[in-house]
Amino acid sequence: MLVSLFYNFALVNGTLEKLSQALLYRCRKAPKLLPFAIFLAATLIASLGAGYFTVMASLAPITLLLCEKTGMNKIVGAVSVNYGALAGANFMTSASGIIFRGLIEDAGLADSAFACSTNIFVATMIIPILVISGLVLFSKSWNEFGENLEIKEPEPLNHKQRSNLYLIVSMVAIALAAPVLHSIFPDNKVIAFINSKIDIGLIAIVLSVVALLLKLADEKEVIAKVPWNTLIMICGVGMLISVAIKAGTIDILSGWVEANMPSFLIPIVMCIVAGIMSFFSSTLGVVCPALFPIIPSLAAATGIKAKVLFTCVVIGSQATSISPFSSGGSLILGSCATEEDRAEMFPKLMFRAVPMCLAASTVMSIIISTILG
Repeated sequence: MLVSLFYNFALVNGTLEKLSQALLYRCRKAPKLLPFAIFLAATLIASLGAGYFTVMASLAPITLLLCEKTGMNKIVGAVSVNYGALAGANFMTSASGIIFRGLIEDAGLADSAFACSTNIFVATMIIPILVISGLVLFSKSWNEFGENLEIKEPEPLNHKQRSNLYLIVSMVAIALAAPVLHSIFPDNKVIAFINSKIDIGLIAIVLSVVALLLKLADEKEVIAKVPWNTLIMICGVGMLISVAIKAGTIDILSGWVEANMPSFLIPIVMCIVAGIMSFFSSTLGVVCPALFPIIPSLAAATGIKAKVLFTCVVIGSQATSISPFSSGGSLILGSCATEEDRAEMFPKLMFRAVPMCLAASTVMSIIISTILG
């Protein structure tokens, strides 16, 4: 919540919007790179703290409009912006990344939480690049592209926006410095002590106070944009899972999986199961809180590294977030200009985007389990 509060200053005062516009503007003379520019713009904004839903709500309409102007396949645009919002939010200091770290710590693996969240972020950056590259190569609509894109040059950052950007860079630097140094120098006691005492919530609230004193944005709007519903859902599901752990349900489930499934299939099955669950539900609010507590027991019983299973769950669940019944797909449908566009987009998301993204994540889960497992 504190991290979301801090990043909302940049959202309210327009810092994130100008950064995304600047990135798209740089791509205006290379239209075939537009999907990658959309992906990177969404990734940048989400990684700077805007969060998945905010990025989708702000960039999805722009993306579909660009598709209309340039002739780019709308599925390519939808997949690009959705993947970018997911990957950026998975960054270690952004909204989803922090939640993943917290869930991993709650599962009893606090020492490896940062490394696991880093693996998740890297995997969710690699998959989109490969998928978007494939779509660009095989999409028939690319021959219709013009020489240039009609994207207006954004205005320079004003004083408040520059100050906010400096605070964001400081936040990321402070939050990542200790974990990265600890990974490089694991035996250094001073670094290990500092790393154990770093609290990203404390950093966020201190920088939020600085932003408030500098009057970088209206505090009422900043507080109003905190995703209370998602936070309450995560807390509720976490409480339910804690009861299941105390009752022994998680041990029974992990024991059943261990006894009835070959070890090499477990990462793939976890990926697919997470994808099926996320088809109708939330990755952060339902899928990960439900599946993460099983992973330490499975890892201990099968010898598969926990970071592999955590990563497979996330890439599987986020693959189907573009489903019309899930968050990403519904936001894309809501961004369509007309009812006809919405009716045309629905089956494309359902029967093209979802199977393609889930297949890519399944293949990636095989690669990850082979390399890291």
